[in-house]
Amino acid sequence: MTVATPHLVALDVDGTTINHAGVMSPAVREAVRAVADAGHHVTIATGRAIVATLPILQQLDLTHGYAVCSNGAVTLRLDPGLPEGYEVIEAVTFDPAPALNLLRAEWPDAVVAVEELGVGFKLSAPFPDGELEGELRVVPWEELTAHPVTRVTFRDPTGTAEDFMALSERIGLHGVNYSVGFTAWLDINPEGVSKGSALELVRRQLGVEPAHTVAVGDQRNDLEMLHWAARGVAMGNAPDEVKAVADETTLDVDDDGLVPVLQSLL
Repeated sequence: MTVATPHLVALDVDGTTINHAGVMSPAVREAVRAVADAGHHVTIATGRAIVATLPILQQLDLTHGYAVCSNGAVTLRLDPGLPEGYEVIEAVTFDPAPALNLLRAEWPDAVVAVEELGVGFKLSAPFPDGELEGELRVVPWEELTAHPVTRVTFRDPTGTAEDFMALSERIGLHGVNYSVGFTAWLDINPEGVSKGSALELVRRQLGVEPAHTVAVGDQRNDLEMLHWAARGVAMGNAPDEVKAVADETTLDVDDDGLVPVLQSLL
């Protein structure tokens, strides 16, 4: 079965395509494959780094097209003919020093990760097990702030998302884009960069009309993407502020909420 009008279908990963236990259900995988096989442009759009995105692409057998990583700072073109199976077509960087030094002054106990593109992360101290993938290296603070980066992650396992939202408002992060995650997790990206900005680049590359864009997500780093899409869908497990931006809300991730959205495209 093929569709008359291929859509750009942007899918968040954690809390959307896979559940909070890190599991992708067979029903979700089958629905994603059906939509891709029908000719839609399925594009993973995630806060994950490249090394943590590739296993998701493999599970879904997405070998062609594009993927958006690091909350929009990194865009990949997928091609099985390339040595790695992909190439980085855009990587937007910023100077992390001002934001990091401001954050450290306000919250000295938090741990910091600076992304190393396609490799892993440089850390101020070890993160909780399983939260980051790739090569993880603890380095001196000066090394964290020395070079332009695509993303900074600021984490405190003892804090809450509300703590970090209050912190963000209190210190007024300027010149960067930031989003607070499901837990006390703060991602900082270059100013103006989001999943939405990267997907607009992908849309133009694919020649898809703006009216034929769909996005599904569950967290604050999905706000711009849901706003960008002609049809923005929030997961049932999303915070109220995310549901408010979306055009519609589907079921919880634990109830395979992505499936009916995808089936509606067939």
